Amino acid sequence: MVLESLVTTVAGALLATVGVLVGGVVTRRAQDQQWIRDQQLAAHQEIFSHYAKFTMELRRAHGDRRGWEYDWGEWSAALMRVSLVAPTEVATEIDNFGRAINSFLDQVERGERTPLHNPLSPEEFEAARQEPAVAQVRLVNAIRSSLGGDHRGLSFGIGG
Repeated sequence: MVLESLVTTVAGALLATVGVLVGGVVTRRAQDQQWIRDQQLAAHQEIFSHYAKFTMELRRAHGDRRGWEYDWGEWSAALMRVSLVAPTEVATEIDNFGRAINSFLDQVERGERTPLHNPLSPEEFEAARQEPAVAQVRLVNAIRSSLGGDHRGLSFGIGG
């Protein structure tokens, strides 16, 4: 009888300890996943914030026929930060987005069409912005899918 009580007590203590350990591992994993999601979201927000800022500044520069400046080091740093946390599918779309932005900048800032020396009309500017706008929608949809499983995605862009 004493042996049965001792075995039952030891087994109960072992099971409780295993339960605490498993619970700790599961909780830690959930916290790690939440942390990485928070980091991903912050990095994605930073990319879109930079994009909106330099696009609006460039649009105004063309409209006002004036020069403009942007801290491209911060843009590059934001890209580096997002590359640390973005899933592969999102990183691929970020690269595509970056290429579309480079093409856009070739049309509206580099070469013959600059805000100071041959500015674009609002219609021309909007036409030049179409490639990054499409890339932005693809990127937003990849991010939405990676963060929450929204596989339908958006068919239109918001902002930019």
